[in-house]
Amino acid sequence: MTGTGRHEVHKVAFFGPHGTFTEEALVSVPELAAAEHIPYATIPDVLRAAECGEVDLAVVPIENSIEGTVSATLDHLIFDSDLLIQLEAVLDIHLHLLGAPGTRLEEVRSVVSFPHASAQCRRFIRQQLGNAEVLAANSTADAARLVGEEHPPGVAAIAPRLAGHLYGLDTLAEGIEDYGGNQTRFLGVAEHRVPRPTGHDKTTIVCFQASDHPGSLHEILGQFSARNLNLTKIESRPTKQGLGDYCFVIDLEGHVSDEVVGDCLRELHLSLAGCKFLGSYPAADEHGPALREQISEGRRLAGEWIDGIRRLVAD
Repeated sequence: MTGTGRHEVHKVAFFGPHGTFTEEALVSVPELAAAEHIPYATIPDVLRAAECGEVDLAVVPIENSIEGTVSATLDHLIFDSDLLIQLEAVLDIHLHLLGAPGTRLEEVRSVVSFPHASAQCRRFIRQQLGNAEVLAANSTADAARLVGEEHPPGVAAIAPRLAGHLYGLDTLAEGIEDYGGNQTRFLGVAEHRVPRPTGHDKTTIVCFQASDHPGSLHEILGQFSARNLNLTKIESRPTKQGLGDYCFVIDLEGHVSDEVVGDCLRELHLSLAGCKFLGSYPAADEHGPALREQISEGRRLAGEWIDGIRRLVAD
């Protein structure tokens, strides 16, 4: 996960309880290590804590490589708040079947987990647990807490290993996700600020069409193509206004302070029914820190070069 620039963060809300993957993503941020970490039971609760000023930053999941978008997060950012993305993280996800001490795999009749997590384990549930009932919990860690504290007979949790340790559970099966390379992306969001550009950034916007007509999406995408801006993600979301009425959520490379990105957003705002800015923030990938350092050094050398030329200018 990338950092939050120079803005000091004292309190961070996260999708809890303790032991969730969201907490794992949060504690991976060195700049946030000294902050107070406050769990909230639901994603809307986490986001509202940032909106109401209870915390300086809120950390929530946004998408999974198997199950796709976490709609509770994305829809809240689009329709219900003015929070801006400050940072992102990508975390490898490994899910385990956890039971009360002494539970055997063949005794499991129900599994409980966050719906996105249980959906990532459909094949295992079908092949190994037969007709086990799938129950929903507020989070993976909350599922582990339920099994650990209440010991319901025949019920196991799908949760991270950390949650199993926290709530005293045995591991009945390891790595039960259906596909390798299972990853989840997380966002840190806050109000009224945009991190400074690093040279390796992403920008997220929402485009609302004035009307649905042939070529309308092409007209939007053409603005990026004309400026050679690379899109890293695009998806449609229902606007809640009527069947077939959709907006487009777009991630692109670059920062709003980049002239070419700003020019593109200006044109989209002019031509569309609406264009909502969700943030410009450091891009999270394994090469990000090294690339940002390289860009910073390149800028320093370029600055020295131009300063040297300017010293040659005659009085």
